[in-house]
Amino acid sequence: GIVILAKTSKSLERLTAMFRDGEVHKTYWALCCDAPSKKEALLENYLVRNEKMNKSFVVKDGSRNKDAKLAKLSYCHLKSTDRYHLLEVHLMTGRHHQIRCQLSNMGCVIKGDLKYGAPRSNKDGGICLHAHEIKFVHPVKKTEMDIVCPVPASWVGIQG
Repeated sequence: GIVILAKTSKSLERLTAMFRDGEVHKTYWALCCDAPSKKEALLENYLVRNEKMNKSFVVKDGSRNKDAKLAKLSYCHLKSTDRYHLLEVHLMTGRHHQIRCQLSNMGCVIKGDLKYGAPRSNKDGGICLHAHEIKFVHPVKKTEMDIVCPVPASWVGIQG
């Protein structure tokens, strides 16, 4: 996936503000065990974080729960192999384990994600959630940045 590092404290301060203010647009790819019921959709759920378990949960009536936070994302089903289904995910909020929790809640557990219901782990112990593309304005040069990272080689049948 993609990781962004700042060279200076001033760049770090600006990047942090950009992330906080929703000025960084992130696209993730998730390889799921089951296909979604709809080709594309907007998911809006209230999430509650359990720090002891290091896990988030969807709550039914989040507006009544003071600890619940609204989580929004959209997804599109891109393709399927004989065993897995590739979803493109666009975050509108940035909550703890948001993608993992919301996809699991709709029945699309991410491959290898034991914490959120996958039947088995991946050989490398990771999960098939990939920061595929990030777009933002460079904090110093003010130029458009569009960084794309291809899927890992281990995602057999998804490349290309």
